[in-house]
Amino acid sequence: MGLNAELLQSSLAVVAEREPQITRRFYEHLFARYPQVRPLFSKNASHLQQQMLQEAIVAVVEHVEDAAWLDTNLRAMGRKHVDYGVTEEMYDWVGECLLVTLAELAEEAWTPEVAAAWTEAYGAIRGLMLAGAAN
Repeated sequence: MGLNAELLQSSLAVVAEREPQITRRFYEHLFARYPQVRPLFSKNASHLQQQMLQEAIVAVVEHVEDAAWLDTNLRAMGRKHVDYGVTEEMYDWVGECLLVTLAELAEEAWTPEVAAAWTEAYGAIRGLMLAGAAN
């Protein structure tokens, strides 16, 4: 994939140190900007949903240099999200809110290079998940 693993890992470490529950803030942004997605999250308690997303983000960043792992796991995740009612448009909303959250929590550590690395990484994640959703 050619993603900048070092920048992704170091910036995630900075964010996690400042706010260990990154996904709590992410969902605040998501529900404020796109309240129509809230019903999709009624299956799981909010703390469980936050934990699952947090674990997924960490796992992807840990495996960012393992293309086979990313391909297998993100395609499977994309297939699973079809059953939840997730549409292609929603991937853009999630990406927007994830980047806003990371930038907010990273503060001065959110450089143009870090922003570009996360934008590229999310684009790759989105692509693999949508490929899985199409199968």
